[in-house]
Amino acid sequence: MDELLGRHVPYSGEAEQAILGSILIDPKCVPDVVDKVKSAEFYIDVNREIFDTILSMFMLAIPIDPVTVLDQMKIRSVWHENSQQYLLELMEITPTAANVLEYCAIVRDRALLRNLGDASSEITDMIYGGTAEAEQALELAERKIYALRKSRTVGGLVPVTQVLQDVFKQISAAASSEKKFSGLTTGLADIDDYLMGLGAGDFVLVASRPGMGKTSIAMNMAVSAARESNKTVAVFSLEMSREQMVMRLLSSVSRIDNYQLTQGRLSQEEWRRLAEAAGVLSRIDIRIDDNPSLSVADMNAQCRRLDNLGLIVVDYLQLMQSAGSGHAWSNESRTQAVSDMSRMMKIMAKELNIPVLCLSQLSRANEARSDKRPMLSDLRESGSIEQDADVVIGLYREGYYDRDCEDPNAAEAIILKNRHGKVGKVFLRWMPEYTTYVNDDHRHDENG
Repeated sequence: MDELLGRHVPYSGEAEQAILGSILIDPKCVPDVVDKVKSAEFYIDVNREIFDTILSMFMLAIPIDPVTVLDQMKIRSVWHENSQQYLLELMEITPTAANVLEYCAIVRDRALLRNLGDASSEITDMIYGGTAEAEQALELAERKIYALRKSRTVGGLVPVTQVLQDVFKQISAAASSEKKFSGLTTGLADIDDYLMGLGAGDFVLVASRPGMGKTSIAMNMAVSAARESNKTVAVFSLEMSREQMVMRLLSSVSRIDNYQLTQGRLSQEEWRRLAEAAGVLSRIDIRIDDNPSLSVADMNAQCRRLDNLGLIVVDYLQLMQSAGSGHAWSNESRTQAVSDMSRMMKIMAKELNIPVLCLSQLSRANEARSDKRPMLSDLRESGSIEQDADVVIGLYREGYYDRDCEDPNAAEAIILKNRHGKVGKVFLRWMPEYTTYVNDDHRHDENG
C-alpha cells in the first residue's frame, strides 16, 4: 500500500545488518546493544530472527559466534538455505564494531518513525471513521504519543524474548541495588516489608473512615517517595486546597503542632524547625493540583507530560465520581461510576508504569460490628474496587471509636489485599498534633 501511494517505509537495512555484524565480530558489545535496541525495532524479518536468536543466546549465556548462532537458528527453526552465507556477509560488510551504538541509534530512529506513522493512521481512521467523539480521539492520540515517547507499545502481542530483556534489566537493577526491595519506599518500614515498596504499575488503595488520617499517611508516603527516589510525585487533592496540604506537610516534617502552625504562634526554635522543613520540601518535587472536578483522563493527561514521574496520589476516590457529572447519582449508578474510576486508575498505573496511591472511604458497615477493623467488603460503593486494586490497606485506631481506651494513638495498617505477597497487620503510631503516622518499633504482628 505504501509503495502504491508513493510512500517509503522508514528503515535502514544497512544499520540493521551492521548491528548484527558488529555482534558477530565482537560479542562483547551484546550487553550494550540489547540495552539500546529491541527486536521489534528491526524491520527486515531475517535480521529480526537473527537478533532474537542472539538475544536468546545472551540470556542463556551461550557463547556467540557465527557457528553457534547458525546452530541456534536451526534449533529455533529460523534457519534458511542461505543463512550461513548471510552471516558471513554480515561480518564482511560491517566496517567496525566500534560504531555499534551509532547503528542502534539509526535503527531506533527509523522504528520510531514507523510507529509514529502507524499511530497517525489509527488516529486518522478513528476521526474519519466517525467512531469516536473529539475527547476520545484526543485521549487515544495522547496515549499513543506518550507510549512512543516512553518506547512502549499500547496493546498488541509482544514476544517473550522482548519481555525477557525488560525482566532481566529489573533483576539486574535489583541485584545491584542496596535496597532490599525494588519499589518506592513508603517511609514506614513494616509496610515496605509487606509490599516490597510501592511497585511500578500498582494501584494501591488506602481506605478508612473519615478523620482516620488517610490523607496524612498518603502525604507521609509522598514525601518519603520523593526524597528517596528523587522523582516527581503528583498529588491530586479533590478535598483539600494546596495551602492546606502544604500546611500539613510542614507540620509533619517540622514536628510542629498543626494548630499552632496555622495560628502562627511559634517559638524561635519552632521557626528554625519550620525553615528547615521548608528547605526539605523545597528540595523535593511534589506537585499538587486541587481542582475538585478533575477526571481520571485529566490526571492521566497531566501526568503524561511529566518526564520524571515516580508516584501519583489521589485524595480521594469517592469524590471523583461526581466530576463533571452535573447530576445526582442513584446508588446503582454511583457504584458503577466509582467502579469505572477505579478501573481507569489501574489502567493509568499500568500505562504510566508507576504506582498510583488512591485514598478511599469505608462505609459504616464496620461500625455495626463489635470488631470495627476494616474488611474489603467495607469499601464504600465498592463495586469492583477490590478487584482492580493490587494492594488494599485499611487504617484502624481504637481511639477513633473510644477516646478513653488505654492507648488512643495506637494504630494499625491492615494489609487486606496484597497481590505480590502476604497480608497481615502493621502497628503504627498516630501523632494527631502533627497529623502524621510513624513506625511503632515496640509492637509487631505476631501472625506474620
